[in-house]
Amino acid sequence: MEAPNRRIRTPVKREGAERYLQLSLVSFAGSVIATRTFLQLTGYPQLGTSELHIAHVLWGGLLLFIASLLPLLLANRWAYNTGAILSGVGVGLFIDEVGKFITQTNDYFYPPAAPIIYAFFLLIVFLYLRIRRPPDRNPRAELYRILEGLTEVLDRDLDPFERTVLEKRLETIVHRVDDVNLQRLTQALKDYLHEEHIHLSTPEITWMHRVRTRAEPIHVRVVNRKPIRWFLILTLGGMGVLALIEFILLVMAIPAQEGALETLISPLVTSGELRSAQDALWFLVRILLEGVTGAMLIFSGGLFVVGKERQGVQLATITLIIWLTVINLLVFYLDQFGATATTLVQFIVLTVLTYYRRRFLTP
Repeated sequence: MEAPNRRIRTPVKREGAERYLQLSLVSFAGSVIATRTFLQLTGYPQLGTSELHIAHVLWGGLLLFIASLLPLLLANRWAYNTGAILSGVGVGLFIDEVGKFITQTNDYFYPPAAPIIYAFFLLIVFLYLRIRRPPDRNPRAELYRILEGLTEVLDRDLDPFERTVLEKRLETIVHRVDDVNLQRLTQALKDYLHEEHIHLSTPEITWMHRVRTRAEPIHVRVVNRKPIRWFLILTLGGMGVLALIEFILLVMAIPAQEGALETLISPLVTSGELRSAQDALWFLVRILLEGVTGAMLIFSGGLFVVGKERQGVQLATITLIIWLTVINLLVFYLDQFGATATTLVQFIVLTVLTYYRRRFLTP
């Protein structure tokens, strides 16, 4: 229990923090992919004159500055959404040029640049997973978030459902607050929300709400266990087989005639995918790891086939996490952003595995 006159500095998780971070995460990934795609399709044009070059890192810095100002100047909730999107786009434009920042030659195509960007993205993903955990439910933290929710009253945007939620949250903490004055404040807020004259808005029916309403019956009929199960079996098996192909070719080339391994790797050197002997070593490590994880994915798909779904989900989840956090760093180093589509597929499969475990395997 805190001393009555002592200031409390314990941080409190903001209401909707995971949504704001999710917006920033998606905006970050989208800006990097869109920037690289646009530059590749247009031949990497430069905006400027013979003396000046206005790099997109400057636009990223400008958006980051605007994103940092919005929550400092405005208390409206929409400022947080806008700031989250602008921060994601800004940091994407900024970090996309990391190769220029860490090389003396300002090499935009520096091989480690793509793994650095991808590793930074993974760090934000881990932070997002941490933020998604249930927040602290102590009275102080709850009252923080309740007071933030009361801004809906000031904006005349409080609907009946939101009022009910706020009343229930106030009810849960009104008798848990130690400070008498805070108890009075909590009870007064609860009484105020219960008044009949309080303005309640009609929930706005957006196009997204209409889509969800119409899709819900389809979701109930189509998204059932059997189709998802077969999707996971085929996807895990297909990903595993594709990962094993290069590994099998590599293993077959080792006991063959002298120079067979060099013959296998030389086209990659000629095409520019491998630039040095060190790249060739990392390429062999990548193929070895992909072969092992490919076999694990095939085995996890087999567990689904024989009915051991819980073990299959666990093994496939661990394998995909290893692939996303370890192997893809090598893939991005060797193939730059050519692995973006494959990485997106892996994230989708991991999401489906999580959904399958929560809906069908969790009591």
